Amino acid sequence: MSSKQSSLAALTLGAIGVVYGDIGTSVLYAVKEIFGSGHVPFTHANVYGVLSIVFWTLTVIVSLKYVTLVLRADNGGEGGLIAMLALASQAVKDHPRLRRVMLAIGIFGTSLFYGDGVITPAISVLSAVEGLEVVSPHFKKYVVPLTLVVLFALFFVQKRGTGGIGRFFGPITLVWFATIAALAVPHIVGHPEILGALSPHHALRFAWEQPGTTFIILGAVVLCVTGGEALYADMGHFGKKPIRLAWFSIVMPCLTINYFGQGALLLADPDAVKNPFFNMAPGWALLPLVVLATMATVIASQALISGAFSVTKQAIQLGYLPRLNIRHTSVHDKGQIYIPFVNWALFTAIVLAVGMFRSSSNLAAAYGIAVTLDMLITTVLTFFVIRYGWRYPLALCLMATGWFFLIDLAFFSSNLLKLFAGGWFPLLIGGVVFMLMMTWKRGRELMSQAQHADAIELGSFLEAVFMDPPVRVPGTAVFLTAETGTTPNALLHNLKHNKVLHEQNLFVTVHNHEVPWIGLTDRLEIEPLGHDCWQVVIHYGFKNDPDLPKALEGLRGRGCDLEPMTTSYFLSRDLVVPSMGGGMALWREKLFAQMHHNAGAAAEFLHLPNNSVIELGSKVQI
Repeated sequence: MSSKQSSLAALTLGAIGVVYGDIGTSVLYAVKEIFGSGHVPFTHANVYGVLSIVFWTLTVIVSLKYVTLVLRADNGGEGGLIAMLALASQAVKDHPRLRRVMLAIGIFGTSLFYGDGVITPAISVLSAVEGLEVVSPHFKKYVVPLTLVVLFALFFVQKRGTGGIGRFFGPITLVWFATIAALAVPHIVGHPEILGALSPHHALRFAWEQPGTTFIILGAVVLCVTGGEALYADMGHFGKKPIRLAWFSIVMPCLTINYFGQGALLLADPDAVKNPFFNMAPGWALLPLVVLATMATVIASQALISGAFSVTKQAIQLGYLPRLNIRHTSVHDKGQIYIPFVNWALFTAIVLAVGMFRSSSNLAAAYGIAVTLDMLITTVLTFFVIRYGWRYPLALCLMATGWFFLIDLAFFSSNLLKLFAGGWFPLLIGGVVFMLMMTWKRGRELMSQAQHADAIELGSFLEAVFMDPPVRVPGTAVFLTAETGTTPNALLHNLKHNKVLHEQNLFVTVHNHEVPWIGLTDRLEIEPLGHDCWQVVIHYGFKNDPDLPKALEGLRGRGCDLEPMTTSYFLSRDLVVPSMGGGMALWREKLFAQMHHNAGAAAEFLHLPNNSVIELGSKVQI
């Protein structure tokens, strides 16, 4: 029992550091942006109304929607939009048209994650460094350069992995939550009447008296739930119980205390509205608070960057992105990965965002559309999971998700008002990623169809070859094929140019499935083809780490033993030629051909050894 309690405590501490770093730093800018928008007249009644809206937004969206409902939709213990998409698509597999639409919606939501991944680190770190302006106005000119330096250092150390510094995430973030609560307590003690804003009637009164203003400020109120999606996305790392325990015991109480402390400060000093968070601190604590806030925002950004790596890997394994160079930064934790292309692409986009918007207030105008649309998509997918997957009555499903759908729709509609003020930026990033993902998926389908039309049936081909067999050379050849039962081009080239065949030949196809994990017992399928040739199918879930040599070790004792030193891996690279065939627009075919040409990391992705041989295949028209 003691061991279980210790493990729960450790997981809860880890969840505080990784899951809640983002939402924990929202106190830096949420209240400031609500009142700084200029739409809310500064009165005591409006302070009560705004604080009540913030508190009940946290309660309804985070506590009820994500912590209570969405966390129940686990896919083999995994969470996140891709896991939810896999659950929903499996639930409606008997409705192919609906499934296609749902897949497109889910992939679009996944694409929006990258837009959020650009805005959130930029606004978080920038808002922390802006605390220097409270120390002295002379520091204002250093805010943007210092922000870029911090961000560069963060992205530069990604290649070293998070294992070394990850163990400090939880304790530092716990200190951060304790600090933001401690800052607020004296102000609440001075104006205890502010606690009356816990009552929902203040939010309802504000909305009733100022419906237009309420609708407009929802675009700023949404800042208080930044990182809400991380609750679900990181479920596989920590589990439901630690995430729920961390939220209700530490995170939500500390956030609530800080927001109400900012409200109490505004009742006493309306001029503090320029930056109520840092104005809560005494003068001697400002510099240490800026340092701690910067550390907290870096941790929050780190969690999001790691999430971008994980989402990219999952999208690759589901066939929506080409193979990229993926490096494992830990020998113990396979979840710790580093993707150089994604890392520096994110950094470039973040630098562009900081350079364009130059302040957290301007970035707040860009934030919201992507994240609220993601929240809306999550709610829609949840409906299909509980209706078609869990078989709950329609009325219950509509009641469970309909209320959240209306709330998400209200937040999304409000944020649309910021479209031309900066909201277009994350949408543009998400749109570009979506176009690339759908182009790659469709291009692979067209290429597979073209290859299948010209394919030679493997069994018949081997029968013909062994009627007059070529010279057999020692060792094992592993030929990777996209489809089972077809003759790989690499084999044809080997016979044509080398006129030899290995003693053992494996024709290996990798199948990726819409489930997070596939165990070792279900990993391999093997079919003997005669003459020491085998058809092998390897199954992976989207969270499994593809490692072809390790998977093939499972063949030992099944008639085929591989010796690493005498095993050669053959990969076929086909030259894609766009056509006027009508499968896609010509510009998309050319884009796919360029992506296919640049996607040369299959060997690294599958952990193939250096003796792999990449054979040029034939031209494939799509």
